[in-house]
Amino acid sequence: MKLQTIACAVALATGGLFFTHIVNDAIAAEKAAVVSTTIQPSKEQALVSRQLATLVDRQHYLNQRLDAATSQRIFDFYIDSLDPEHSLFLAPELESYKKRFAANFGANLKAGDLSGSFEIHAQYRDRLKQFYSYMLAELKKPQNLNQPNVYIDTDREKAAFFKTSEEQRSHWNKMLVSQLINLTISKEEEAAKQKALKDNPELANGQDLAGPEDLTPAQTLTKRYTRQLERLSRIKSDDVLDKTLNAMMLTYDPHSNYFPPVDAMELNRQTTLQLEGIGVSIRPERGNEDYTKIETIVEGGPASKTGQVKSGDRIIGVAQDGDKMVDVIGWPSNEIVGLIRGKRGTKVTVRLLGAGAAIGQARNVTITRDVIQEEDAGVRTRTVDIERDGQKYKYGVIEIPSFYLNYRARRAGTDYRSVSEDTNKALKDLSAQNVAGIIVDLRNNPGGSLEEVARMLGQVIKSGPVVQIRDGNGNVSVFEDDDGGAQTYAGPLAVMINLASASASEIYSAAIQDYERGIVIGSTTTGKGTAQVQLDSLAYGQATLTQRKFYRVTGGSTQNKGVIPDIKLVDIYNEEFGERKAKNALKWDTIPTAPFKREGEIQKYVPDLIKSSTMRVTLDPQFKYLEQRKSLVKKADEKKRVVLDLNQRKAELLEIEKKTLEAENARRQATGLKPYSNWESYQASMDALIESRAKMKVKDRPALPEEEVFVKEAANVLLDYTNLQTKSK
Repeated sequence: MKLQTIACAVALATGGLFFTHIVNDAIAAEKAAVVSTTIQPSKEQALVSRQLATLVDRQHYLNQRLDAATSQRIFDFYIDSLDPEHSLFLAPELESYKKRFAANFGANLKAGDLSGSFEIHAQYRDRLKQFYSYMLAELKKPQNLNQPNVYIDTDREKAAFFKTSEEQRSHWNKMLVSQLINLTISKEEEAAKQKALKDNPELANGQDLAGPEDLTPAQTLTKRYTRQLERLSRIKSDDVLDKTLNAMMLTYDPHSNYFPPVDAMELNRQTTLQLEGIGVSIRPERGNEDYTKIETIVEGGPASKTGQVKSGDRIIGVAQDGDKMVDVIGWPSNEIVGLIRGKRGTKVTVRLLGAGAAIGQARNVTITRDVIQEEDAGVRTRTVDIERDGQKYKYGVIEIPSFYLNYRARRAGTDYRSVSEDTNKALKDLSAQNVAGIIVDLRNNPGGSLEEVARMLGQVIKSGPVVQIRDGNGNVSVFEDDDGGAQTYAGPLAVMINLASASASEIYSAAIQDYERGIVIGSTTTGKGTAQVQLDSLAYGQATLTQRKFYRVTGGSTQNKGVIPDIKLVDIYNEEFGERKAKNALKWDTIPTAPFKREGEIQKYVPDLIKSSTMRVTLDPQFKYLEQRKSLVKKADEKKRVVLDLNQRKAELLEIEKKTLEAENARRQATGLKPYSNWESYQASMDALIESRAKMKVKDRPALPEEEVFVKEAANVLLDYTNLQTKSK
């Protein structure tokens, strides 16, 4: 089979219980002349622009020409990527840019001419400087946090651009007040939480839950905006290229993407479970966002081998081999990661400050980068027990986080890791334990290699087609399980899915469902039914390009609609997430059925399985809790504006907190746990849980009760299915 790589990038958009209005890169300031910029595209960037524009014009699935109409759409997507809230550029300025650049935006990219996008980006940066300077000046003035009849819109994606700078200033001032209200409430809640911890230290569960710096809301915002101003000086031409080329790719579909060199490392990590770095995980330090600390160290990795890097060390500087040390205090974690990662064999020096140490005690450690194998990110197996009528039943669980394949290592003839080999071993190991059935957990699995998913389906079905693929010219090819009827596992099978199961996960679950080989349980999947080729030989960076579309063996596409489970359970994700809500997603359609033979009888039992499952779920305290939380989140998400009144905002939040605490305490009482006395105690305990889990390796983290309940229900469904089969014989 020819390898097709399915893009692995799926962004989770979960709804919060409280609105915090954040500037998404930008918001407008008063009209001013565009400053000249020192950021200019390189020859390599101009070349990759030509390469990629030619590829989308000629080789994308849609066969959509890069003409004037497409160019106009690219321009619109580019503006939206810079100013998603439509509050940075003024309407008259946009009209001017449209006249100058829109019709030829695509043609210029095809010619390697990036001057238009770089000019627009220069004004974008200039406006950001004006905005942050304006906000910092306003923070020195008293602000009215009690305006009961004044509101700010929380969703301006489709709003008109402001016509004048006066309209913009009115919006910024509203935003400033909204942020100060949020921070005022947060500071009060943090103080209450710290008091709860002082009164009852057991809530911390041994974790350090020190609060943040003792700053006023105005001081906190001043620090944030000052930091954002400083970050503007670190914007590079790669950032402009990223926005430009991805605006072009999005004009075709959401899964054709461009990755500058640093981001390309992350793409490779997802698809191969390998990265080139020093072998540490980092995150912002609790209580002081100026510092990023080392959380865990990969055993046997480059950092571990030095013996000089310790968990808890703060990274305050990074220097490339032979270059000067860069002070990274105050930098976001993702930018520090970009400095630390690099090619195998190269050196990087990190300046480390031990926990509690003074700046003068910092030390430099030089580390040679190497390939890091992410053992935690591969297939994991375990068993789960359920009890019914006094008898215990053991079921195997195979957790598959992605359909990974290190195709570069395979191409080079060296040892490589693949998800199909790991899954095959897992099936054999669980079968040897005489489990009553196996649950394949594909929740939150974003996809991966098509070749691997076809092999994995061959491990559980006898033979036949597993997926159909159509290219942009209408040619259909069929991937077959052609192993002569061999099966690693032929026993009872369930597949767990949710809204974050995408691409290869959907191929697997759809085939299991169509063959009636197993029961599909959970919530409807993402709906990413397209295949991308990975372009890793571009002049600069890498890209994925959509060239094919997936279809089930029954002929229906997995695109857009996704896979609908046989047994539906609560969907924990925000409804705005998924292909059905994505911009420019390809449509659902059908092709003829591929001849295949069903291998089981599932559908005739589904009504009875649903009935039994519903009875259990209705009574289960964990599912009750999840349904209540989902309802609260949905209600909060439906609000498209918030009031600029501190007292009213507090009252609204207290009502949400009250209902959330009631839901939490109801499940605690139902499961024999002591209820929390107040919201502050609950929050402190949750913080302690998050801290303790962050320090564990993924494989060592026990499943949370609200996560494990899905697995237990899947096991119960499998047991119901086995019992129904026995009765019908």
